[in-house]
Amino acid sequence: MTTTSARGGVAAPFALARYRDGNSIRLGLVAGDRIRPLDPQDLGAAGLNGFLGSPDWNRLEDLAAAEGPWISLDSVTLTAPVEPRQVLQTGANYRTHVIDLVVAGLAKDDPRSPEEAREWAGKMMDDRQANGEPYFFIGLPACVVGDDVPLALPPYSQKHDWELELAVVIGAEAFRVSREEAMAHVAGYTIVNDITTRDLVFRRDMKEIGTDWYRGKNAPGFLPTGPFLVPAPFVDPARLKVRLELNGDVMQDATTDDLLFDIPALVAAASQNMPLLPGDLLLTGSPAGNGAHWGRLLRDGDVMTGSIQGLGTQVVRCVAEQAAGEA
Repeated sequence: MTTTSARGGVAAPFALARYRDGNSIRLGLVAGDRIRPLDPQDLGAAGLNGFLGSPDWNRLEDLAAAEGPWISLDSVTLTAPVEPRQVLQTGANYRTHVIDLVVAGLAKDDPRSPEEAREWAGKMMDDRQANGEPYFFIGLPACVVGDDVPLALPPYSQKHDWELELAVVIGAEAFRVSREEAMAHVAGYTIVNDITTRDLVFRRDMKEIGTDWYRGKNAPGFLPTGPFLVPAPFVDPARLKVRLELNGDVMQDATTDDLLFDIPALVAAASQNMPLLPGDLLLTGSPAGNGAHWGRLLRDGDVMTGSIQGLGTQVVRCVAEQAAGEA
């Protein structure tokens, strides 16, 4: 059975989701166009992260085939399908995206043509892939929301941008694991749109400090996530289509085979400093086609529709956050 709904197709027999139930949020099992609540006795664990630490997918497969308190998926409001304690983000991890950034950043007095710069950047990325390491920074778990929450665009900037990304959901705790061990610590996958305020990424007051990811990426709701958590056994992350539309126009359209560092490499590298905990998110980077590339950043009323093959579709609606003192 393929899980389908207005949220897009999920090429899996079942998936996990979280949905609003009055003033609370419940964990649910999605199968087809239905969802049923999951209680601790269903999971065999105290909660979602406890289950993900040692996921028993056979247990959920049996529930997906059983009679029970099923309701229509379209009758509930889904929210973020995860509750991470840590969010790690990967920068500059799509080959084409990085090459585009290099070419776009050419100084006016650079003697190279765009084609020459692209060739140079391509060789640099090939060398980085062969000899380099992934680049990580930290996001705030408080920024993780579902697409049921409108994206409020802060008034301190007019340069908020999108970055649709495949996100790894960690299963069993991973600490200093090898590349060969890494996939045993992946519970599943979801979709994250990593919103970025472009003019705050680099410090103006002290350029030597470099990037300021806290101010550039961490505002309320800046990590729209979901709608589903799809179990790892049902996903081949090596060549997934990643697509984002802005008001119906295609802005990002790529596949994950353009990643410089693949999922095993990312999980292994990220685990070397701190343990990755069950339920944590590891974002894998964004492909080419961000707003900075198109010269079109987010505005009040914009609608972003992001989909990743087999993981469903999220629809994020943008609203202008009112500045202090505005009526």
